[in-house]
Amino acid sequence: MQPFTSEHVQTALDQHGLGVKIHHFETTTATSQQAADNIGCQLGQIIKSIAFIVDDRPILVLTSGDQRVDDKKIAALYNVGRKKVRVATPEQMVDIYGYAPGSMPPLAHRTDGLDIYIDETLQRFDQLYAAGGAHNAIFPITLEQLEQVSGGKLADIVKASSNDDAP
Repeated sequence: MQPFTSEHVQTALDQHGLGVKIHHFETTTATSQQAADNIGCQLGQIIKSIAFIVDDRPILVLTSGDQRVDDKKIAALYNVGRKKVRVATPEQMVDIYGYAPGSMPPLAHRTDGLDIYIDETLQRFDQLYAAGGAHNAIFPITLEQLEQVSGGKLADIVKASSNDDAP
């Protein structure tokens, strides 16, 4: 199965009428740090889209680039044991979600009706940046727009920080 492209994402963004455009870079934006370096923003402003399989059910978690997802919290959302929560394989990412690792956007997925959770720590920023369906594609988005285009729900899904002064 072929992965979707940034054109799929741009079409979906256009359907929402937000005027958001995908930007392509000469270098990769596949990791949060690479994306932040290309854009010139804080690491926390980058939205990581992480595909999980929870007890055979695909979900998507949108988290801040400076946070780590807590699989115990994901398990609790579904009332399953932690061992029932696993990161999707690269093959599952393409087959279920439509995108290769490092390019997963928060919308325009191959499978409709995915449960999508948005990390509450993203509320710290006025401007966010999400992957645009290719390893070098990013688009700017606000939290309000992210909720609109993804259909995601804000949730406490990240590991507690040991440093309360962390950004």
